[in-house]
Amino acid sequence: MAKFKCNICGQTFEADKMPEKCPICQADSSNIEEVHEPGAEPKAKKKGLDTSGNVYTVCYAAVMVIIVAFLLAFVSSSLSGIQNANVENDTKGQILTALGYDKATVNVGEVYEQNVKDSLWDKETMQMKPYEGKFKTSYGGAIKSGELHVFTATAADGSKAYVIPVTGRGLWGGLWGYIAIDQNKQTVLGTYFYHEGETAGLGALIGDRPFQEQFIGKPIFAEGVDGIALTVVKNGTPKKGEYEIDGVTGATLTSNGVAGMIQDGLGAYITFINNK
Repeated sequence: MAKFKCNICGQTFEADKMPEKCPICQADSSNIEEVHEPGAEPKAKKKGLDTSGNVYTVCYAAVMVIIVAFLLAFVSSSLSGIQNANVENDTKGQILTALGYDKATVNVGEVYEQNVKDSLWDKETMQMKPYEGKFKTSYGGAIKSGELHVFTATAADGSKAYVIPVTGRGLWGGLWGYIAIDQNKQTVLGTYFYHEGETAGLGALIGDRPFQEQFIGKPIFAEGVDGIALTVVKNGTPKKGEYEIDGVTGATLTSNGVAGMIQDGLGAYITFINNK
């Protein structure tokens, strides 16, 4: 027990700790002081962090943020190899889909290695040359810089084929795809298209097989049409020829984006396609 004195009423009393109020006159603790016996040492104040203070709160929060950031960076770094491998495998699966393989039922890595070869078309020499760089998972930048990848392949039906990567722009973001053409470079064998964020149930339908399968067997060129004839038109529009594909109902801008992607994409490879 410790002794305390109230400076208001002058009374002395005992308590286990500093009271909030004087038990005699109810004065608050600011008017109460501890009474020490003569010769006794005053009790030392308790040392340590004041966990109720703002400094402690700020420091604690800062330390926790640093720890969490470090853990997230570590996990991201640890998983990056797996993530990159998955993206690469998915891209190879998209190429195989254009060639008629079912990427959900085949070993994508093995089938790709056995049936597909990545090459570069040199517009200056008009020749193909092996591509020896790291496998790419997107081709927009490469095409713009003149690096024209052509995948020489064997399709699922055993025929020889070429796969050309194409990129474009839809309503809400980027579009990309792969167009497989026959060895004579006249007819589409298959396609694969996908998107960054087209509207579900509308523009996003370009990523479904019913839309993509419309292209199978369609001609790339047509009499009376300069350059690439293959295109996408508004669903229900009277066809000028079999080279016109029905777009997605209610997704005109996305369909126009696919049409532009095909026209511009194959157009970038026109010297390759025309080289027999």
